[in-house]
Amino acid sequence: MKNGLLIFNIVLLALIGVLFFLHFSGNKTKVKSETSVTGKNVEAQDFKIAYFEMDSLESSFELVKEVKNELGKKEEAINNELSRMEKNYRNKVTTYQQQGATMTQVQSENAQRDVMQMQQNMQSRKQALDNEYQEFYMRKMKQVKTEIENFLQKYNSGKGYSYIFAYEPGLFYYRDTAYNITNDVIRGLNDELTKKK
Repeated sequence: MKNGLLIFNIVLLALIGVLFFLHFSGNKTKVKSETSVTGKNVEAQDFKIAYFEMDSLESSFELVKEVKNELGKKEEAINNELSRMEKNYRNKVTTYQQQGATMTQVQSENAQRDVMQMQQNMQSRKQALDNEYQEFYMRKMKQVKTEIENFLQKYNSGKGYSYIFAYEPGLFYYRDTAYNITNDVIRGLNDELTKKK
């Protein structure tokens, strides 16, 4: 998911570069383009971009804090279950090793089968828990993303921004803080979350 977001942000950055080049190139005539969604003529001077600081949003948006807390609890529960299984496995192996000298051939073979079965059960359970965690993580991240997108759509209805980006360090090399809407976004998202509860 992080790689997909990185690729999406790089593509958007390239598009912004092209738009800035076209806007600030030597041609001073007004450029009009036909939009496919609204069918209206839009002048290039009406093109506005805003951004919000993603790390500030992650540290201040209550839903993100709740999701991180849920993910932490889920991860802890998974680790506890795997630790219990591993402890049971080690105890069983230790018991078999202690009884090894007194075991018959049949008992020894049964013990080996039992140990192998426990190993397979542990591996398949670990895989199932990993898959369950990944699905839970993706569902929660999608929920956060949807909340942000829905809020930004409402927020932008009166603002007229063409794009609103999530700024992450290392992706953009310059940004004008005049277009930073982080505080508005955090305040609005937290207000909406409070209303829903």
